Formats: sequence, structure tokens, C-alpha cells
Amino acid sequence: MASNKRSNESEKIKKKIFKLVGDYHSARFESEEFIPGESYVQNSGKMFGIEELKNGIESILDGWWTDGRFAESFESSLRNYLKTRSVHLVNSGSSANLLAVYSLTSKELGERRIKEGDEVISVAAAFPTTVNPIVLSGAVPVFLDIEDLNSGQYNIDVSRLEEAVSDRTKAIFLAHTLGNPFNVDAILETAKKHNLYVIEDCCDALGSEYSGKKVSSFGDIATFSFYPAHHITTGEGGAVATKNTLLSRLIKSWRNWGRDCWCDSGKDNTCGKRFEWKLGDLPRGYDHKNIYSKLGFNLKITDMQASIGLAQLEKVGEFGKIRKENFKSIYKTLERYEDKIILPQSLPESNPSWFGFPISVREDAGFSRDEFTQYLNSCRIGFRPLFSGNITRHPSFKGVKYRVVGTLRNTDATMNQTFWIGIQPNITEEKKEYVIKVLNNYLDR
Repeated sequence: MASNKRSNESEKIKKKIFKLVGDYHSARFESEEFIPGESYVQNSGKMFGIEELKNGIESILDGWWTDGRFAESFESSLRNYLKTRSVHLVNSGSSANLLAVYSLTSKELGERRIKEGDEVISVAAAFPTTVNPIVLSGAVPVFLDIEDLNSGQYNIDVSRLEEAVSDRTKAIFLAHTLGNPFNVDAILETAKKHNLYVIEDCCDALGSEYSGKKVSSFGDIATFSFYPAHHITTGEGGAVATKNTLLSRLIKSWRNWGRDCWCDSGKDNTCGKRFEWKLGDLPRGYDHKNIYSKLGFNLKITDMQASIGLAQLEKVGEFGKIRKENFKSIYKTLERYEDKIILPQSLPESNPSWFGFPISVREDAGFSRDEFTQYLNSCRIGFRPLFSGNITRHPSFKGVKYRVVGTLRNTDATMNQTFWIGIQPNITEEKKEYVIKVLNNYLDR
């Protein structure tokens, strides 16, 4: 009876808290004033409502805090959304990429595993954390150029893909750039021919489709980011998805300190013989939950983060629709300037959920990319270059071993001529109209 009384009382208090959370959201987040030329228009950012705050508060009130019931629900919902076999939540998209590569170094994969000195095909026009795990694992990145700048695609040029494959190639690791799917058919054809793993970096591409299927459906492993800039957010957070049972087990082990045990947090003896194993040089019966088969990490998500993601995932369709509408609005107003700028394009098979709107300034435009972006900056409009531009030109890559097939001419052109602006759902109509007006003013000069 006392327990029921305490439970009823805590539920009454929780309802009061949620009422206050709703009041706070209305007072704090629903009264933003936009002043053109003074208020900053971000190039990316999150959109959230009362549901995310309530979930976050409830997860805190649970008192569990590490991955728990919200993480379990979020994983299940994301798994259903992606139509995949397993999803493992992690603390960032960068960690997701790290896990994807390191899982492929596992001894359980035999001759197909990535060993030191083996090669992984990628592009240099990438965010660093798509490339860094390749180097950190001891493998060698092999860079191909991206499509000609005039294509407006910013993805890998597959025409030299076969030439990039050597007897040490083990995998292809590529991002769907800014949510624009790469040539999946060509990648899968080469991967199948040479028995290569494919990692799809979908961090910017949640909801994008290729041939009617969501990206992440094609490779052996897919990664996602839930940083505030992305399609949905958990603050910091990410996920690794796979349809392969063995890879799923390896990913979980690498994520959870390298444990050989597959028990979830807060659970024991899932295998039914926790004190009966004989592994390594340990004594028989050593606690299986404290046996480590990998030199792993702790990259788990918290339940607070997962609770926010669970509310966000329910809105992913709405968010994607707004992104596409914003993309179309900007594209339509810029079409008449194609003699000065290059507009983004996608493959016929693709249905992108664009992360941002990329613009490349033509060499004979009469102005440079930097002059254009300086004007946007003066008008308080956010922008970014296309990630690293060319990762091989950064200080971090001095002394790093890599191989280039052909040239990186188009990669360098993108580094010098390309930027992107935001189309995220939190851009109001007022902000969007202002951005379009500023773009027109500059290009009409």
C-alpha cells in the first residue's frame, strides 16, 4: 500500500512538472523575433517542441541515466524506420564511423578483416570523421576524385573505381554528401566483384532514398549522426545500423568496452552460463561480463539523449518535407543565375533529403566564392564550405600515408568554389524570404 501511495504521489508531481515544462517552452522558445540584417540566420540547427523536453525530464526523473528504456525504444523505432535488423546507439556520429571501421578489423571476420596496411576507398572531399577512422585503424585511405563540379553532385566519381582496387583493398567508405545519395549501383557492383565491405555514412542523409529504398539499406554497415545540425537530434548522438548478425555483435562489443558479453546494460547472464566460460588465459568460470575480446571503447548513448531522439524520430517525416520545400524555394529563385553559379543536382534514382543547399561559383562569374560568402556574412546569413574541402591539405594529414587514384582536381575546385547554406526546418518563412532576397540582391549586381 505504501509503495502504491508513493507511486501515485510521484505521478501527480510529474504531471505538475510537465505542465511547467510546457509553460516554459511557450515562454522561452515560441516568441523569437526576427530582425532582418540583425538576427542571425543559422546554416543549421535543431527544431523541437514540448515533447522533447518532457521526454528529457522524464528520463532524468527515472534516475537511470545510462542507456535504458528510452534507448531501447529509440533503437527499436529507428530499426523499424530504417527497415534493418539491428541498430546500436552511440554518443556521436563520429563514434558511429569509428565503430563501423573498427568492427571490420575484428579477427572473427577472418581474411576479410581490415588489417594494418590494408586499403579503404573513400574521397578527400569529406568530413574528417569519415576518413580519420581509416587512418586510426592502421589502414590506408585511397582517395578518388568527386564528380566534375558542373554536375552539382559532390559525390565520388565512379569512373576510376575499378582502378582504385588493389589486392589490399578491404572496404569502400563513403558519405551521401549533404544528403545527396552517391551512385549506389556502381559502388555495390565493384564491392560484390571484389568482395569488399561497404560502409554508408548517412550522417547527413537520414530519410534520403535511392531506387525507392532508404539510404543505409545497401551497404554492410550504415552510420548516422544526431548532432543538432542533422535531420533529427539528441544533442550529441549517433547510431550504427547493420543487417548482418555477426557485424551487429562485433559493433556492440567494440562500443561496450570490448566486452565479450552481449548482455544489455543492467542485465546479467543473458547467455545462461555467465560463470562457465573458458576464454583466453583466464581461469574457467571467470565472470563473462568482465571478459574482453576487443581493445574496445565506451561509446554508449545516455537515456536522456535517447529520450529526445525518440520524440524527434516521430517528426522525421515532417522535418524532411520542410527541408525539401526549402530546397525547392531556393532552387527556384536561383535558376536564372546558372551562368554565375552551379546548382545542386541528384541522380535520377535519388530522392535526397538535403542536409544543406550547396552552391558553387563559376570561375567566370565575375566574383569569387569568398566575396559571395563575405556578403552573406555581412547580412548575418550563415554558411559553410563543403566540410574539409580536401582533407589531404589539412595540417592533420601531414605525414599520413594515403594513396590517390588519378587527381583531386574536382575536389580542389570544390574546396575553392563551393559553400552551402541552411534549409533546416527551423528556418521560418520570414527568414527564408530574407535569405532569398539577399541571394538575389548579390547575384543581380
